Amino acid sequence: MKNGKIPGGVAVLFCDKKDAFVLERAKKHGIPFITFSPKEFQSKNAYEEAIKERLAEYAIDLVVLAGYMRIVGETLLKAYPNKIINLHPSLLPSFPGLHGIQEAFEYGVKVTGITIHYIDAGVDTGPIIAQATTEVLPTDTLEALEEKIHRLEHYWYPKVLAEIMQKGASITC
Repeated sequence: MKNGKIPGGVAVLFCDKKDAFVLERAKKHGIPFITFSPKEFQSKNAYEEAIKERLAEYAIDLVVLAGYMRIVGETLLKAYPNKIINLHPSLLPSFPGLHGIQEAFEYGVKVTGITIHYIDAGVDTGPIIAQATTEVLPTDTLEALEEKIHRLEHYWYPKVLAEIMQKGASITC
């Protein structure tokens, strides 16, 4: 957004880890942020209700997940139907969940990649927006494959978000 490749701006950043480096980045760029842990709440619903209330203060149109390693529950899904986007490090529907890169590598796939999708009530089952692929070479290590996947993520996520933002949404990360 700063270099003009993605129109608009980040309304607010939410992070569930109070010591995450992304908070320093937000400060550096003057982006408001919210941070609290689910451990501070008696239930997932209460946690998500608190997130929803805080995001409402910023009139959020679109929620973009990056490194949010939790399953989004009913409270946020109802508040932002078809407006929560996730980046997953495999070609869904293959290898959903936390360890997509490792599972694809261990399975021995010849091609893997990333999926950008809307969140729904399932785990990595929402409507797919875009996918990008990379070849898995016989000489690739798990670490080499992780690097390939991260390169795809860093290239494609901003590109796809730019296309969505051109339609006029404001985002939170």
